[in-house]
Amino acid sequence: MGEKLRFRDPKLAKSIAKKIRAVASKEAIVKICHVCGTHEWTITHYGLRSLLPKNVEVIAGPGCPVCIVPAAEIDEAVQLAQKGVVVTCFGDVLRVPGSYMSLLDAKAAGADVRVVYGVADAVEMAKRERDKEFAFFAVGFETTAPSTAVEALGKPPENFSFLVSHRLIPPAMELLLGVGDLQIDGFIAPGHVSAIIGLKPYELFPRVYCMPTVVAGFEPIDVLMGIYMILKQHKEEVARLENEYTRVVKWKGNSKALEMMDKAFTVTGGNWRGIGRLPDSALKLREALSAYDAHAKFGVKVEQGRDILLGCECHLVIIGKIKPDECPMFMKACAPANPIGACMVSSEGTCRVWASTATRSTQ
Repeated sequence: MGEKLRFRDPKLAKSIAKKIRAVASKEAIVKICHVCGTHEWTITHYGLRSLLPKNVEVIAGPGCPVCIVPAAEIDEAVQLAQKGVVVTCFGDVLRVPGSYMSLLDAKAAGADVRVVYGVADAVEMAKRERDKEFAFFAVGFETTAPSTAVEALGKPPENFSFLVSHRLIPPAMELLLGVGDLQIDGFIAPGHVSAIIGLKPYELFPRVYCMPTVVAGFEPIDVLMGIYMILKQHKEEVARLENEYTRVVKWKGNSKALEMMDKAFTVTGGNWRGIGRLPDSALKLREALSAYDAHAKFGVKVEQGRDILLGCECHLVIIGKIKPDECPMFMKACAPANPIGACMVSSEGTCRVWASTATRSTQ
């Protein structure tokens, strides 16, 4: 059996599910929070929740990098495009709503907005078209920040700049623990982010908050094992930091990627859609690289955006307070073909994941 198929083996999944039922509390409700859009896709796509005891719930936190970009920063990207700058971005950023329009709306109105597979593609465009100004809208968590750092440190052409919207996962996880009436009994930490930052940044969760925390991979077996490891800690009445994803994630993470990020960025406070401003949760270019900062170069700055649209409850989905189908707009006014909230845009958005499953089930 191939490596990938082994981690999708139905017999193995049923065996782990049996262990989960054996170790889980028979009465108390246990809520496990993950903070990764890919985890939500795996859980929903493979129907993993149906394998769990009814009193064990897995809720989705702010793990979609596109969903948490605040409207104000979408507005800044739109402003850049309207100033005549060629704005480049990942495809799933294109339809994220700003306060009044998305980048796709700006493109439809005549702005030059281009989808790229990565920041290196955008740099190459700028080199080929020296008569135009280019900006890369750098969205994502610690997973994509290293590639932005590499290009920023690599002396891109003078007609290139960065609109940085990178965010850091651990501060958002800590924020969730302070949200009123939100029960969290364990964290499944994201594998992609952890491959970069390692395990050390999660130490405070078991040590300070007595919160079982497990880094898990993205295959069904990975996720089920992560759930089992958390429930086992509950049964033993301990809180530990454990690594299920040992084939990829190491304690110190990716030292080269972290070094490049440290050279390119400083940590600052940042706004998150649906959450608000979190201290030490965002990245900005260092002063030495300010010539490539689109904010300074073109004078774009939006202090306040309109994150929450009337009737949309994306902000509650993002922090795991409600499930997508508890939002009154879900699959009615808000659907993949016409996303009202940011959670319905990206393939990693919780509402989009649930909508895709709902659509398949009715076909």
